[in-house]
Amino acid sequence: MDAVRARPEVREVPEPTAPVGGVVVRVLATGMCRSDWHAWAGHEEIEFPHVPGHELAGVVTEVGDQVGRWQVGDRVTVPFVCGCGRCEWCLAGDAQVCPDQHQPGFTHWGSFAEYVALHAADTNLVGLPEDVDVSAAAALGCRFATAYRALVGRARVAEGEWVTVVGAGGVGLSGVMVACALGARVVAVDRNPEALAVAADLGAEHTLRTDGTDIPAAVAELTRGGSHVSVDAVGSEQTCADAILSLRRRGRHVQVGLLPPVDGHPRLPMARVIGWELDLLGSHGMAAADYPAMLTLIERGVLHPQRLVARTIGLDEAAALLPGFDQATVAGMTIVDPGR
Repeated sequence: MDAVRARPEVREVPEPTAPVGGVVVRVLATGMCRSDWHAWAGHEEIEFPHVPGHELAGVVTEVGDQVGRWQVGDRVTVPFVCGCGRCEWCLAGDAQVCPDQHQPGFTHWGSFAEYVALHAADTNLVGLPEDVDVSAAAALGCRFATAYRALVGRARVAEGEWVTVVGAGGVGLSGVMVACALGARVVAVDRNPEALAVAADLGAEHTLRTDGTDIPAAVAELTRGGSHVSVDAVGSEQTCADAILSLRRRGRHVQVGLLPPVDGHPRLPMARVIGWELDLLGSHGMAAADYPAMLTLIERGVLHPQRLVARTIGLDEAAALLPGFDQATVAGMTIVDPGR
């Protein structure tokens, strides 16, 4: 990408080299998500020219100095937020809020390429079990891991609670799957009937289409008073407000979708937040230190991220698709294979 909202191009660029403490990974699969579109649309501060892409899985091809845990040939994935490995937050296992973080596809060139450089490998890389497919693993770095942390680490969803997930794209469907695995009762909300059908197949008890429906009122009726937890997996004033207003008193809302400013800061129903003592929680990915528990559930067959992959495309198709990805209606995740 050469400028904000410029047409993306596929072209040859110099291969990356491993930074000190980092590695180079040959990309076998990388996910395309709404965050990539936000970068293209100018909602993120990036330098041009730029290579996007932040969800990836692949094989280590070069190891830099001061790397102790990884070697050439290792199959790995990585969170989309990579910590510095030195600060108090990284040392406490919270690299996702590192103040000196690196984000492939945002702070430096990303994974819509054959190779990508990654920093602080001993802190950020996650080894892949042999039975975890690279396409499924690519989804873990952003959407699936974000949904997992949002519901497990932030909202702390309990069995039997109602969870309303607004948005049934990649992160939303991941949230549906995770919530159901936790024993929660799920209401999925989206404009796309195909996505809602997938959500139902993944275990959502109810689905609601945003075609003029009063979502908070419908959720309140279905759940007899509102959900215990809500997730905005889209990121707009409307979807955020619908999610918050769908909560019962003392409910917990997790904001996952990015909220671009509209005439200043987004307008949110704060009177309800105060009056009903709602908890508003942010969720910004998941640190590599938290991956083992999630991977264990995948290996045990409790979670199935591979079910969320709707299609696999090449780089040429990805370049054409990115500018309109905010309007995409694919019911699931789009995976890019750079070698395709």
